[in-house]
Amino acid sequence: MRFAWPLALLLLALVPIVALLYWRWLHRKRKFAVQYSSLSLIREAMPSTSTWRRHLPFGLLLASLASLALGAARPQVVRDVSENQTSIILALDVSRSMCAVDVEPNRLAVAQDAARDFVVNHTGDAQIGIVAFASTASVVVPPTNDTQMLVDAIDNFRTSFGTALGGAQLKAIDAIAEVNDDVASTDVELGDGDSSPDDGEFQADIIVLLTDGANSSGPDPLEAAQAAAGRQLRVFTIGFGTDQPTQMLCGGTQLGVDQFGNGEFGGEGFGGDSFGSDLVGSSGGGGGRGTEVSGQPPQLLVIDEPTLQEIAATTGGEYFRAADAVQLGEVFRNLPTDFEQAPEEVEVSVWFSAAGFALLLAALAFSLRFNRY
Repeated sequence: MRFAWPLALLLLALVPIVALLYWRWLHRKRKFAVQYSSLSLIREAMPSTSTWRRHLPFGLLLASLASLALGAARPQVVRDVSENQTSIILALDVSRSMCAVDVEPNRLAVAQDAARDFVVNHTGDAQIGIVAFASTASVVVPPTNDTQMLVDAIDNFRTSFGTALGGAQLKAIDAIAEVNDDVASTDVELGDGDSSPDDGEFQADIIVLLTDGANSSGPDPLEAAQAAAGRQLRVFTIGFGTDQPTQMLCGGTQLGVDQFGNGEFGGEGFGGDSFGSDLVGSSGGGGGRGTEVSGQPPQLLVIDEPTLQEIAATTGGEYFRAADAVQLGEVFRNLPTDFEQAPEEVEVSVWFSAAGFALLLAALAFSLRFNRY
């Protein structure tokens, strides 16, 4: 315990001084006691009060003085306090390769299910934000505790071409910077003296980067990882999908088409931009309508694991591999959501003051109860 005003502790000297004055008052009272010829008559006239009851009010008064003196010194203790602005940013790949059906019904649908379950079942105090990325990245939902808003955003993902792993990380950094004053935005250039994960300390906020391919546009993903590391932000990367390139089949919502099959990226979905003549037919499956997409280079369907591993290692995060829905669900359940609480110095003088006044009232009450004569 630390005291902000330690000189106020000198008030504790009042406790022994008042106790000494009380003792001398009792001694003086006995010295000038009136003498009676018959002590038995006096005993019969006096109420039966034990010694400890007679002195209890004064003892409570001394405890009150001590408590008020400690409160005046403004005691402060260090305790763990929850960080209300902790954020988890889900940076999710909505590139056209997420239409691959090597994971049924397709990769994007399974990723949406896993992200939705993570949001709905999240029980911590951390806020969740969503970044969607294809050839570019955008903050779909800033960090929030509004579960329905997050679920609606996930349900309305739409695909587009390209994969911007670096841009996704930078957008996630900026989303965290909006709610955490200790994190600089990507517009701020960090100096040589800025902290990094080598210091052994991290922000409680984390970035979760899920992709099924390799970077094809935007900033370099490893340079973006360095930007995250310089801000003490951990990036947990997830490589999702099998190693076997396959056909791509997306539903209407995932492609951003209307009920007549017209491609249109308006304001109702989240994802890339408009596409042209890359729809080459349709096929059904699972009782629903899908659209087969061609033109995607097969090599972009293969996960760039070395890059994802290096991003995680650079930032102090961890790399996960998931090849199906079960594995991806397990990855999301193993993400860190119980963050360490930050130690903070908290003043507790109000508790000492409240206890002092309570003891004072108790002393007055017992005095009226036990010493009425």
